Amino acid sequence: MEANLRWVLLTALAPVAWGANYWVTHAHLPADHPLWGAALRALPAGLLLLALARRRPHGPWWWRSALLGLLNTAAFFVLLYLASQLLPTSAAATLMAASPLALLLTAWVMAGQRPRRAHLVGSVVGLAGVALALAGAGEGIGWAGLAASAAAMLVSSVGYVLAARWREGADPLAVTAWQLTAGGLVLLPAAAAAEGAPAPVDAPTLLAFGYTTVVATALAFTCWFAGLRRLPAGTVGLLGLLNPLTGVLLGAALDGDAFGVRQGAGLALVVAGILLGRPRADRATRPGSVAKPGPVGLRGGILISSRLEVLVSVVRDRTGRDTHHDYHGESRP
Repeated sequence: MEANLRWVLLTALAPVAWGANYWVTHAHLPADHPLWGAALRALPAGLLLLALARRRPHGPWWWRSALLGLLNTAAFFVLLYLASQLLPTSAAATLMAASPLALLLTAWVMAGQRPRRAHLVGSVVGLAGVALALAGAGEGIGWAGLAASAAAMLVSSVGYVLAARWREGADPLAVTAWQLTAGGLVLLPAAAAAEGAPAPVDAPTLLAFGYTTVVATALAFTCWFAGLRRLPAGTVGLLGLLNPLTGVLLGAALDGDAFGVRQGAGLALVVAGILLGRPRADRATRPGSVAKPGPVGLRGGILISSRLEVLVSVVRDRTGRDTHHDYHGESRP
């Protein structure tokens, strides 16, 4: 019991760090340098994890890492940076909390798999929660921020479904390092060409970049993967809900974002929609088993475990077995 509690607390650091990253980006990082912001988050973190994993891509993982790095790191981090800058912290966190629901639709279109009725009900409830939380928000909710959030959910969902099709196993920490490094290497010349030299930074900005790179990316993913190996899938999924909750609470407490009955009810509906869309306990884990590290992708700020479990229950192989259990401890991004 005590050992499980330690792993729960360690794993919980990841969604809390991702949720806090909305506020850090919004309050302390340069608003007009999204490419540099994404590059300085991805590349150093990727190199740190690469040194820790001590594995290089092999075979098809060279081009897979490049493609997934483009989608899950380069494009996603830039769009997430823009959404965090253009929207109030609580609004960005609430919107991105709906990403597991966007994944359902993407998997339906790309993988040809119809979601179960519970998934569809969960999607409707979750989207209604987002609409309720943002309704009447007025100032601070612009179309550019909404478009950035929607695009971030789309590109990450596409990358996630692509990863689910690739069966060869690989260490999840190593795959994450490959994607972060590949995405960072794409972003670096793009940032230099489009935005020139990095903006001068003061001490608070430097600390904010350090938090985003080391804590919210390298450390958070390390803790997350450790939890995925040792905790039941249901526990990990519930811990993922700390992500939007942290973002909303920090926005209300530190930025003065509106948080009343409507916002609380909207966030509760989003959480309820995600919980409704979770696979049943008998499908999520076998009796007495723990969550194996399944197709884990880069979702710095998204409910990864909820997306994982939703995709596991939707994307199945031709034998009817859950893809989550076909890896036997090996995983893909």
